[in-house]
Amino acid sequence: MIIAKRLQHISASPTLAITATVNKMKKEGKDVISFAAGEPDFDTPKHIKKAAIDAINKGFTKYTATSGIIELKLAICEKFKKDNNLIYKPENILVSNGAKQCLYNVIQAMVDPNDEVLIPIPYWVSYEEMVKLAEGKCVFLKPNKQLKITADQIEKAITAKTKIFILNSPSNPTGAVYDKKELGEIARVLVSHNIIVISDEIYEKLIYGKKHYSIASFNAEINKLTVVVNGASKSYAMTGWRIGYCAGPKEIIEAASSLQDHSTSNPNSIAQKAALAALTGSEDCIQEMAREYRKRRDYMIARLRTIKGIKVDMPDGAFYVFADVSKLYNKNVEDSVSFCTALLKQFFVGCIPGSAFGDDSYIRLSFATSPENIKKGLQRLEKFANLLSNSR
Repeated sequence: MIIAKRLQHISASPTLAITATVNKMKKEGKDVISFAAGEPDFDTPKHIKKAAIDAINKGFTKYTATSGIIELKLAICEKFKKDNNLIYKPENILVSNGAKQCLYNVIQAMVDPNDEVLIPIPYWVSYEEMVKLAEGKCVFLKPNKQLKITADQIEKAITAKTKIFILNSPSNPTGAVYDKKELGEIARVLVSHNIIVISDEIYEKLIYGKKHYSIASFNAEINKLTVVVNGASKSYAMTGWRIGYCAGPKEIIEAASSLQDHSTSNPNSIAQKAALAALTGSEDCIQEMAREYRKRRDYMIARLRTIKGIKVDMPDGAFYVFADVSKLYNKNVEDSVSFCTALLKQFFVGCIPGSAFGDDSYIRLSFATSPENIKKGLQRLEKFANLLSNSR
């Protein structure tokens, strides 16, 4: 084979693939409603765009240090102190081309062949593929009724080969948020077994009625075992700018930075200046977006609960609804992939199959789209659900 063995079992991202299909259909003139993309539909705030324009006009267009400019690192340290009660120095910070690259770098830097990585189901699509690329072994943990896992489940899954636990709160795809008690119990187990936790907190600012806690803040012991991953993409509507960052023990950050030296080098210099403006400027823009997302969430949940055969729980964060559609499956639509395929082809509505996240009973719908699109898309989904119900 020409292709390396480690790549032969890697799957393409279903979210990106379906989003590409939706965009292609739109270009063909089809009236497609997309609930697929994990991307804010808001524009990047003006003060952030201005900082980027100023950087260009001042010629800030050259290489920077691989791990990010010092001004941005200091702003990230201040953000962690203010928001999360975490104290880091610039040497503990890595700025990358999105939170996704931070995750990839850290996993590559830490996972050896056959190391076990604990991943709660449902999980963000790339966790599994990143571990596979590092030749590690994914150990999946089934959730409880709240689509979360418990400290006891983690403890029972730990073996001599366990190296990392991946935590995502708020969760993509469920929107579930772990509370202080749950995180404290998880921290206790991880510390007792000396297990590293990668805490993906990219949706930290998009929480509705609950409080975000970073597991790294619970005590000095768990802090030494935690790599916190965050970024500008979701909170500041900066997905295309590709700025993510992580913080953690110096030796892990140095190793991840060395890997970045030989892959992408520094993140975009102009985008770093924009991210600096985002982190040091007003957060009114975030609060405005969060208020709007909450309205959309409430409408989507209420509307989905009127559709026969669909079961949903209220997400406490992010901008997704994870809907159980398994009662609608039949001989023609027998899983989440065929469900989403038929929904897109017949009714021009794009969703992500739950199998991409490890649970085939569900589909993921994003409410990061206009209220008009949500209303129209759910009307079409209801027609599809009725069609399936009548054909059972």
